[in-house]
Amino acid sequence: MNFAVLDFETTGDQSSDQIIEVGLVIVKNGEITEVFSSLVNPEMEIPSFITRLTGITDEMVAAAPSIEQIAEKIAPYLQDTIIVAHNAQFDIKFLQKMLSAAGFLPFSGRVLDTVKFLQLLFPTLSSVKLSVVSSIWGIAHEAPHRAESDALATADIWLRCLERMNSFPLLLLQRLSNLFEDYADDFFWFIQEMRQKKENQTGLDLENSRYFRQFVINVNDWGEEKSQSEQKVIINETFTSTLESMKNSFQQVFPGYVDRASQNEMINEVWSALQEHHHLLVEAGTGTGKSLGYLIPALFYSVTENQKIVISTHTINLQEQLRERDIPLLQQVFPYPFQASILKGRNHYLCLRKFEHKINNNDYDNSAEHRLTAGQMLVWLSETKHGEDEELHFRHRGKEFWQSVASDTDSCLNRACPWFKKCFYHRIKYQANQSDIVITNHSLLFTDIQADNRLLPSYQQLIVDEAHHFEDVASKHLGIEVHYSAIVNTLIWLMKDSKNGHLPMLRHRLHQFDENERAMEWMQQIDALYPKIIMIKETWDEFCQQLYDVLPENIHDDSEKAQQVQRIKSEALPTEWDQLLVLEDNFYIQCTELIKIMEKLASQISAELDDFSLLSTLTDLSGSIKELHSFRDRVRSFMKQSEQTNVYWLEGNATYRSKSLLMVSSPIDVSPMLRQYFFETKNSVILTSATLSVKKSFQYVMEQLGLDRMEPEKVKAIQLESPFNYRDQALVCIPKDFPSVKNASSNQQFVHSLVNSIKEVATATHGRMMVLFTSNKMLKQVYPLLKNELIPASIQVLGQGVDSSNRSKLVTLFQQHPASV
Repeated sequence: MNFAVLDFETTGDQSSDQIIEVGLVIVKNGEITEVFSSLVNPEMEIPSFITRLTGITDEMVAAAPSIEQIAEKIAPYLQDTIIVAHNAQFDIKFLQKMLSAAGFLPFSGRVLDTVKFLQLLFPTLSSVKLSVVSSIWGIAHEAPHRAESDALATADIWLRCLERMNSFPLLLLQRLSNLFEDYADDFFWFIQEMRQKKENQTGLDLENSRYFRQFVINVNDWGEEKSQSEQKVIINETFTSTLESMKNSFQQVFPGYVDRASQNEMINEVWSALQEHHHLLVEAGTGTGKSLGYLIPALFYSVTENQKIVISTHTINLQEQLRERDIPLLQQVFPYPFQASILKGRNHYLCLRKFEHKINNNDYDNSAEHRLTAGQMLVWLSETKHGEDEELHFRHRGKEFWQSVASDTDSCLNRACPWFKKCFYHRIKYQANQSDIVITNHSLLFTDIQADNRLLPSYQQLIVDEAHHFEDVASKHLGIEVHYSAIVNTLIWLMKDSKNGHLPMLRHRLHQFDENERAMEWMQQIDALYPKIIMIKETWDEFCQQLYDVLPENIHDDSEKAQQVQRIKSEALPTEWDQLLVLEDNFYIQCTELIKIMEKLASQISAELDDFSLLSTLTDLSGSIKELHSFRDRVRSFMKQSEQTNVYWLEGNATYRSKSLLMVSSPIDVSPMLRQYFFETKNSVILTSATLSVKKSFQYVMEQLGLDRMEPEKVKAIQLESPFNYRDQALVCIPKDFPSVKNASSNQQFVHSLVNSIKEVATATHGRMMVLFTSNKMLKQVYPLLKNELIPASIQVLGQGVDSSNRSKLVTLFQQHPASV
């Protein structure tokens, strides 16, 4: 196949706009064979923002060839070739316009878009922007937004896409081909071509790929891998001598390594707390090196005492930092072998049974987008070792698809599942049991308590990083939260429409057993459930609407809708409460009836019919039944205010009204529970953060955590100063010429001043900047304006909640492309 990689620079993207530069790269037999580029006279003035973006001026194109002359030159290249472009729809539109203007027939050949192929073939790629991909892969792209440079970069990217597809085993190409066979477009055609090429060349590649149940998967059965922790490590050295040895190793690994007094103090204090079995609070300023400050003594204690240590963080960001940076570093310098595992919440891992069910049954709610996500995951499955959602970079509604195939407790078949020994979640649980250090998060720590300690391995030493969030997470997990959408989503899982949902899928499965006398009866019972689900949804909507009306009116007159909050006090209930209790009782009764019918139905079917696909559908149905049961009970607990030691409140938003409703119940004081589950039962709990004290005192945090009631010798608190010399190493600037924000008019002036100010500084620093907003609305106002202003400087603008809501993925994007704001 021959490819013509095409790129146009234009005066804009409207039908009246014209081409100002063309770049064309010919690829034959996997090599770039020819490059053509030329400026084009658009016979119109080039807008100033296009000149800033491309550097192309009116003077540069004044003597350039006309569009007709360029068409005559490139038309021969387009014969018997496949056009490749980045965001191809844009370039093809202008190509057809150019050919028409020159009197040529429209291009009727195949067109391939590198954006779509990048999404499919490289599912872990953090961005598919041309400049970002070029930067990540080290592709020369010296003049972004110039046609020749963009076309050459796109050609290099396309060659990597071809190389990637050629490396795929036949089974993976067959899976991808089957996935997109309902779409008779050029994207599917090319995948089909690659499949046929591979079928003609080879069979299954048993040497380089692993196959299970007709999937390509990159893991063996868990339990087969040998653990470093299985062999007892005999250590004769003291902690002090080991630490000195590690410092020498640090100096060899990092020539500029400097010993930090505050980090040394933290290392020794953590070691003492672990050895002497007391609790420790460490406030360590920025730059102390907290992670190594607790990891080094924790590792030595774990390995020498054969005691597992759990480390808990608040954010996935920090978990990833520990896994990607700190643990690999310590594996270089720590003198003894050790094993560390990252254990996240179960919904972060792929359920292989659910995924197989989706793929084999073509079960896609939002067909085009969900199929692309499924294709990404087929490719990812052939390379992932962890099966975590954090590795994938979802586009559009990909996260929605993930939620339908994420692992969960309620629908797990455990050892009855054919995927059990490949299961990513059970694999990481097994690895955690074998590890010296287990790194988890605060949420899972408290979920483990609620699950009677069945999720985490047994431990007596706990290190809590980002400890200033510990109490808040405890309050959230030891209380109740029910959002309007939680119950709606559960009902949708049960039945979205007559074809989608667990119940319609179960009905479809039963139809295959029409020779069974009871199958028709069960299908009729399922049909009778649909009106009941609709009725529950209507009751829930009415209940939430009336409950939302309890919230106070939003008194803010600007368009930034403040969150509405209303405390619900048992001694002063709203006047509408009796009516709300009646509605809640109706909801409870309706849910109970539905749950009983579905449980009985599922029990009868599973007892009589033995079929894996049917069992899989019943398992998913069972998970949704348990969810509905749980939400029903939480709503009742909130309305009855069954926990006297809790505080109850409602939250809502004036924009989304009842659809934003959140019912919250939280313990007034979590300190008794923290003492019960941690401080009175664990040998050592070490809490660290950059912000634990108030006015140099730990009294407040100790009261909030319940440590003030512990024996004084059982608790120690220290403050460590930051090694940074802020007076010499930091500059704080406070502009005094910004307009104030009082109304819509002044708000626009403020945004305008802010965009200009950020632009000036970002241009001077070439990105490498973080901008923090207290207003989400203002963030979204500034984002598009700043993005356009910084395009000419090739500075990327990343917006939280715009480019991604996932903080760790935004950080990855920022790290991979330093010229970012």
